[in-house]
Amino acid sequence: MADRATERRDQRTWCGLYHAPLPVAEAAAFLSAPPVGGINLFVGTTRRWTSRPVTESKARETVRLRYEAYEPMALAELGRLAAAAAEQWSVERCCLLHRLGTVPVAEASVVVGVGTAHRAAAFEASRWLIDTLKERVPIWKREVFADGTEAWVQPATEST
Repeated sequence: MADRATERRDQRTWCGLYHAPLPVAEAAAFLSAPPVGGINLFVGTTRRWTSRPVTESKARETVRLRYEAYEPMALAELGRLAAAAAEQWSVERCCLLHRLGTVPVAEASVVVGVGTAHRAAAFEASRWLIDTLKERVPIWKREVFADGTEAWVQPATEST
């Protein structure tokens, strides 16, 4: 089980901030329930090659990401997003998990998952949750490149 920095979990919603690898398999199992016919689990990972800004043609090699957050506010905002998604798409189960600290290439930084009665709602709710999480939740990302330079990443400059 991963070290939990902070989390809130009940029968339908699981929000957490972790300083260790995210529990992806546990999240997938959490989303399964008798009323659920569609599960969508998005796992965002640290990619090795990045173009910044998006229009830049030459990619830079990333060696790791570093995430920082104001944890009480971030956890509260994750809970508000889960509640909003449940109202809009009849989400039966929702998990919003984010990594903090250093995340090496190929490891998960964020897990957004929903379980709904039908697939369309699962896709729509997941897309809204990851996009809104990046816009609203106070979690900041610093990218560390192979050439030794570092840069804070603004969500608006990231490709989708």
